[in-house]
Amino acid sequence: MDAMDLILLEPHEAQIQSLLTAGAGSERSAYMLFGIADIECDPWSNQPRRRLVSHRFDPVGDNELVSASGRHVTWQTDGFMRLLNEAKTTGLTPALVHTHPKGKARFSEQDDRNEAELARTALLKGMQGLVSIIIAENGDLAARIWTTTENAVEIGRILHSGPRLRISGLTGTPAKFLDRQVRLFGDDASLQVSGFRCGIAGGGATGSAVLPLLLRLGVKEAVQFDKDIVDLTNLNRLHGARRSDADAKLPKTNIHARTVEESALGMKLVSVDAWAGDPVTWEALKACDVIFCCTDDHAGRLFLNRFARFYGIPVIDVGLAMQRRTETAYDLFARVSTLVPGHPCLLCGGYVDPRRAREETLRRDDPDSYQRLKEEAYVLGEGDPSPAVVTFTTEAGAMAVNEWLAGITGLAGEAGMLPTRMRRFHARDERKPLVEPQPDCPCCSQEATLGRADMQPFLDVVS
Repeated sequence: MDAMDLILLEPHEAQIQSLLTAGAGSERSAYMLFGIADIECDPWSNQPRRRLVSHRFDPVGDNELVSASGRHVTWQTDGFMRLLNEAKTTGLTPALVHTHPKGKARFSEQDDRNEAELARTALLKGMQGLVSIIIAENGDLAARIWTTTENAVEIGRILHSGPRLRISGLTGTPAKFLDRQVRLFGDDASLQVSGFRCGIAGGGATGSAVLPLLLRLGVKEAVQFDKDIVDLTNLNRLHGARRSDADAKLPKTNIHARTVEESALGMKLVSVDAWAGDPVTWEALKACDVIFCCTDDHAGRLFLNRFARFYGIPVIDVGLAMQRRTETAYDLFARVSTLVPGHPCLLCGGYVDPRRAREETLRRDDPDSYQRLKEEAYVLGEGDPSPAVVTFTTEAGAMAVNEWLAGITGLAGEAGMLPTRMRRFHARDERKPLVEPQPDCPCCSQEATLGRADMQPFLDVVS
């Protein structure tokens, strides 16, 4: 069996938690559906891996309960058969959830017997497996999957995805060079930071700042996506770059690989020489636990905006805007937006332009057609290069990483990550714009897309 883990989205985890209250000391149960994210070749292990992403939660109604106490719960199985039929029709994985209000997050022998029979039915109906989740009174979770009727396989690694971030099942101790960090955050939080598999979309100014920050924080596994080369104009802001790199026109990913290798701090960095969103990047993106969007194009942002919705993988988007208004007046903005369940997406905030995204995709995929449309004034065109100053791009990268740390450690409060932070360098202040989810948003208003994971076409987009 391939390696397997779960991504549990915050709204669904909250619903699981609510069963404890609903039961008032007695066990309660529910059904769930999980999307399937198959990774043919994990970028770090080079082995196949499967991730199950929570898609929907359905409590077993009081009218379906047969009996319940602090040590057992039984219910009618009509709802279970409907669950299996829906899972088969949609290509999702069915799941059972029940509480242990007077015990620990550990499966009992009675659970084994009952679930084996239900798993037999699920497998006969053509399911690839049946997931089972229990929650104890203290909120601890345990998960496993039945792929045969003989025994279930424990799923030890769970990514809890929302404004607060956590990975269950991590083991080990923080690296010794993290001593000063451990003194602030402690062993557990530092272990969490190190355990996240981080993606960085973009290897330019902000991406080149984010990578060494993750390296120094102890992240062990990272993947970076970029297809650009170093030129002379990059040297004012591209961390790790040398003039000889620009002369040789080296790929930016080569520069960052060298930075990681020379540090000898234990990070395994995988480089993908493609823009995030290219089909060759899909497998590696699906393997991440968080993705830092450091691209300056609308196409990459629009793709990752939708990707976060389908796969439940947090995306932290970094945006910069700089201009000189007069000889002595400037507009200098940095924005960090966190794309997790419950937060509005980039379309809702107006931070991505679908028309520009389409034009950028056309320019990359079919430059001749793009040039013809440009000549006919059907596209906006590239315009002049945007200004960039290393101090501002670096601070924007640090804002993004610190927001991620707030999600893991709670350093800014129990609420975790904010939906959006805007820093005005010229005004020396920071704002938290209120962005409301739009009811007609083509991305985050559709319940059917949350945690849907793999489907054809990819992300349900016809190219």
